[in-house]
Amino acid sequence: MDTLNTLFASINYRDPVWIAVAYLCGFLFSQIKLPPMVGYLIAGFILSVTGATGGEFLNEMADLGVTLLLFTIGLKLNIKQLLRPEIWGVASIHMAVITIGTVLILFLLAALKIPIFSQMSTQSMLIVGFALSFSSTVFAVKVFEDKGGMASQYGRIAIGILIMQDIAAVIFLSASTAKIPSVWATVIIIALVVSKPLLIFLLKRAGHGELLILYGLVLALGGSSLFELVSLKGDLGALFFGVLLAQHPKSSELAKSLLSLKDLFLVGFFLSIGMSVTLTQDTVIIALILLLIIPIKVFLFTVLLMRFRLRARPATLSALSLGNFSEFGLIVTAIAVSNQWLEPQWLAIMAIVVVLSFIIASPLNVYNTDIYDKASTFIQKFEHNKRLPGDDQITLKNTRVLICGMGRIGIGAYDQMNLQYDGNVLGIDFDDDSEKYEQTSLRKTIRGDATSPDFWRRIKTQNIDLSLVMLCMPNYKSNINAAIALREWGYQGKIAAVSKFLDEEPELHQSGVDITFNIYAEVGTGFAQHILQQNEDLSS
Repeated sequence: MDTLNTLFASINYRDPVWIAVAYLCGFLFSQIKLPPMVGYLIAGFILSVTGATGGEFLNEMADLGVTLLLFTIGLKLNIKQLLRPEIWGVASIHMAVITIGTVLILFLLAALKIPIFSQMSTQSMLIVGFALSFSSTVFAVKVFEDKGGMASQYGRIAIGILIMQDIAAVIFLSASTAKIPSVWATVIIIALVVSKPLLIFLLKRAGHGELLILYGLVLALGGSSLFELVSLKGDLGALFFGVLLAQHPKSSELAKSLLSLKDLFLVGFFLSIGMSVTLTQDTVIIALILLLIIPIKVFLFTVLLMRFRLRARPATLSALSLGNFSEFGLIVTAIAVSNQWLEPQWLAIMAIVVVLSFIIASPLNVYNTDIYDKASTFIQKFEHNKRLPGDDQITLKNTRVLICGMGRIGIGAYDQMNLQYDGNVLGIDFDDDSEKYEQTSLRKTIRGDATSPDFWRRIKTQNIDLSLVMLCMPNYKSNINAAIALREWGYQGKIAAVSKFLDEEPELHQSGVDITFNIYAEVGTGFAQHILQQNEDLSS
């Protein structure tokens, strides 16, 4: 907790002004559908031009933001998912190709006698290439949340690739300190692994409120301090504690509870980066040149994903979400500058590149399906002739009701409909846990992304007697995407969908949904009906 004490003790009269400028810029950029992160960097640029400098408060905020970012990344690590070739293979090959390709481009620019490039060593070129090989986790998650793609196939593939990139960044962060770990490092790591049951017990007992947030803070900051004591990179300790809890069902709730806090402290990081750079005509021109790497990144991601047997559509949408530069690229560059591996002006160049890449990538992801539709004929030429497991043709013979989304709502709907339709019910879920439901509860489920038109095209049209499709996904945008895909496929039957807010229902109806069920508004009715039924059963 010393870090938090230092943070709040270091606040001075200038810091509220800097934060207010960051808020205003973040707000303005959010109004034009760009990530607020872009506004924070712009705010830093503006303050830098006015001669402002970041103080201890901003530095502490930045450090806390990075620590919490790595802790939450650890909480999301799914080793089974990362071991899929389409994730680790694509991530590894892409990073290597972009890094080496960037070095070759920098060598070419150096041969043209451009001063900043001609003065670079091979090591500094490799660092720049490595920094530009990352894609932004924050940007991609924001895109998926806005478009309802978090549970989609392309969203999960992209998140897996981003986590692999984050692991590479953490390895770099650890190696950059050039510290020799203490002899106690191994002992500490073994002790932490042995103490995992205790950590899980405390997690389960932390409840759902402020105790859960405090528990996450204790682990993130405590892990960082503990690893620093044994001469390991502190951020690696935060990641390690996250990994220890990653497989527990409550880890996702812990990650969500820390989301706002992490994003708040990361404002300090982006603001301090912007304030630490000096914009010049040369840095802007160089940044514009490096933006030419973006189309190469997108094309390479698309081709690699298809060669690893993804269909053209999810491969393209994943690639577009990864077609930017990353906050981790800024972190890598900042460390390289602090270790004098790069000239200070590279931090300004990287900050400009990241901001401009977000500005370019935002409209590409807003209109990603339109872009794919127009280019699909060309893109499909690169598809592999084989498919991933679970991506083959589907039969709906003897299926009367289809449940899309086998979460808590979907399972409840499945069980009730199964009683009415005598077993002619089928569940669809992209999560691997749907296989667990089938094995443990005898629910018939298949793996698939109901939001994708490709999924519906895989269904054999013979012997279909489908009369009702129930969309039970928690994100209403996902339900909208599934309804649109269903109608485009040619389905004429009834579609029902869950919603959380009244203003979501008109958009659902416009997308082809016939019946909506507001889970918040109607939970009281369902509760009352359940009690009345229970009373009748007891009376009889």
